[in-house]
Amino acid sequence: MKKCFQLFLTFFKIGAFTLGGGYAMLSMVEKDIVDRKRWIACDEFWDMIAIIQSLPGVFAVNSALYVGHKIARFKGAIAAMLGAILPSIIIILLIAIFFTTYKDNPVVERIFQGIRPCVVALILAPSLRMVKSAHITWKTAIIPPAAIVLIWWFKVSPAFIILMAIAGSLTYALIANHKLKSNTNGE
Repeated sequence: MKKCFQLFLTFFKIGAFTLGGGYAMLSMVEKDIVDRKRWIACDEFWDMIAIIQSLPGVFAVNSALYVGHKIARFKGAIAAMLGAILPSIIIILLIAIFFTTYKDNPVVERIFQGIRPCVVALILAPSLRMVKSAHITWKTAIIPPAAIVLIWWFKVSPAFIILMAIAGSLTYALIANHKLKSNTNGE
């Protein structure tokens, strides 16, 4: 029960102090889950990110469910999920109550203008760490810009690009595996 409470508090804190959605919370999740609590290893954290990005649903909830289940199974998943979503519910209720009254206030407008650059920084920092942990080489560095060009200029569906990336990765792995086997058998 203690682990469930820790999971709840950890994700409540992350949910309460993260603005800008799931990617903005990555650095806080990594700092708390990997560095401070050591609930999962750094490599597993980035594998988790890859998995939950491919799942439908909210990034924060998916990451809370993953970590919670890893630490304390079903009860841990529920505790972490509740911790992740309750701050948003509370904040949305407070905004709904007070924002309509103060939405045109110049101070409130300036506050939101000041928050925007912080959100960009919160998203950029984990993105750079993700690139570093992906072990991108000069050979693979062309893939992200090529995907951007295909999506943006040529209007290729992102789903098609993902399927092509999967096919390319599987082909590469099969060829590499075949070369490894032939080198091992030839010796």
